[in-house]
Amino acid sequence: MHLKQSAPRMRGEDLAARGFGRGHERFNIPVPRDGGIQDLLLEATQVDRRFDAVICESVDRIARRTYVGTQIENTLEKLGIPLWASDEPIALNGKRSSQVLTRRVKQGVAEWYVLEMLEKSWGGFEAHTEQGFNVGRPPYGYLADKVPHPVAARREQGATKHVLAPDPVRGPVVRTIFEIRAGERLGYQAIADRLNLDLDRYPPPVATAKHRTVGRWTYSSVREVLTNPKYTGYMVWNRKATTSAGGRNNPPEAWIWSSAPTHPELVSIETFTAAQRVARDREGSRSRPGPNTAHTGTRRSYAFRSYMTCGLCGRRMFGKESRGRIYYICRPARAYRPEGHPASIWVREEPLMAGLTEFFNREIFGPHRRERLRVLLARLDDTHIHEHRERLVAVERQIAELKRRKERVLDSLEAADDPSPAFVNSINERTTSIGADLEAKQAALRELRDATPVAPCPELLDRCPTGTVDFDLLPEPTLRRLLDAFAVQMCHNKENNQVTIQVTITPATPDTQLWTANATSVWDDSGSDGSGSDGDRAAMRVVPPTGNHAHGCTHNPTTHRCQLTIPSRFPIL
Repeated sequence: MHLKQSAPRMRGEDLAARGFGRGHERFNIPVPRDGGIQDLLLEATQVDRRFDAVICESVDRIARRTYVGTQIENTLEKLGIPLWASDEPIALNGKRSSQVLTRRVKQGVAEWYVLEMLEKSWGGFEAHTEQGFNVGRPPYGYLADKVPHPVAARREQGATKHVLAPDPVRGPVVRTIFEIRAGERLGYQAIADRLNLDLDRYPPPVATAKHRTVGRWTYSSVREVLTNPKYTGYMVWNRKATTSAGGRNNPPEAWIWSSAPTHPELVSIETFTAAQRVARDREGSRSRPGPNTAHTGTRRSYAFRSYMTCGLCGRRMFGKESRGRIYYICRPARAYRPEGHPASIWVREEPLMAGLTEFFNREIFGPHRRERLRVLLARLDDTHIHEHRERLVAVERQIAELKRRKERVLDSLEAADDPSPAFVNSINERTTSIGADLEAKQAALRELRDATPVAPCPELLDRCPTGTVDFDLLPEPTLRRLLDAFAVQMCHNKENNQVTIQVTITPATPDTQLWTANATSVWDDSGSDGSGSDGDRAAMRVVPPTGNHAHGCTHNPTTHRCQLTIPSRFPIL
């Protein structure tokens, strides 16, 4: 009986997962294969087994980990089946002490070798990422710019690496996708449908295997663009557990980022973050207006679907029509109902629509919005912004001081004419200690920059037009475009029967918000009252914004992020 067993993989998978590979079928090997390691262990327990001993090429070919190798050996030994290796002497006289010693040493060396190779490989990928070289195929929107290999020996052999360069045709498509996502807060499929309307302007991705190319934008192709952090200009690695977890996406905290931008960015970090926030807010909620066609029994749609949440449990409220009135309901299962949460909470749509209309006409489109915003900002505490800036400056100062200290230590070694071994050792120990402190401070600096606080920017409000709007007259598609553009969030508080509402304006989205407001309005610069219009342009009357075409904020993005969040609340009568 011949059981052809290929070498176990580097990662050292468990014994129960061994022996199920089919890669050998791609090779025309004239020796028949009776099975793998699982087939061998199964037949070893049978009374009529076809073998009396098991022989392998080398004991370290049984398993990469010593534990798994000895487990197989002990299992066979209990069944009276010896395990021999072709590179070891086969002793039949029962003396095994020297054989066991040699075997355990070889198994230990084999396990050490695998671990060292994995660690060095991981370190090589980290250095590769830090230097800005791309791994694999360039993302959509970038081209591979080949450069000579940084290692002289490999460079002489003609080896190259590649960095990312913007694609003049597909790069703008990436920016458009992020602008739609962050500005209009559309879902993946809704964005794909819009791109598919003009494939000449928005060429779809081409799969690595050409026969898999579908020739249009899909849900997954849009998602692949929106979730790729390389578009921010940083090189990022370890986004997926390719071998250890079958391609599962790793959490962002497990990603390996370069310490500085390595290639031209297609979108800013603020825009990328805003796009990821949309995915979190819209999870499980479709962006297309109108009834849900996936449910045949759906008779109507609900304007505030996906915007209303319950303040007691944090879940989204769903719409329901009862006796001619529209309600938004929170009805969690008993097991998920927090203490104090009623069995169901019902909120009528009429007061929600009235409160939303009043909020926008007063705080967003009202002529006195800046005065009201000034009063609101005066009550805000910006101490955390100043504290973050002070911590950032302090860490940067400590990093600069550690670099100077390291240079002074090396200068003392260079100035010594004939340094003794003890002196060199002390210099090495001191340099290593300073290097460890420097790495810790650099890691702290990255964490501070990742946790950059938000600073309100009142100038962003000037990008919006002024005038009045009646949301009750807007068609649902128009209303939802406006709510998505301003990232509206509404939360109902059962205790005081109030609804908290807030909108968010960021530097990446004011143009989209202005376009959305204007697209659903009738400009009032000619004295018309707008009563002669119909459709989705008859509900809102505005005048052009008073001159500000740029929000005028010159903040430092490393010390704080700039956006404007305007909260308010109104009672449910």
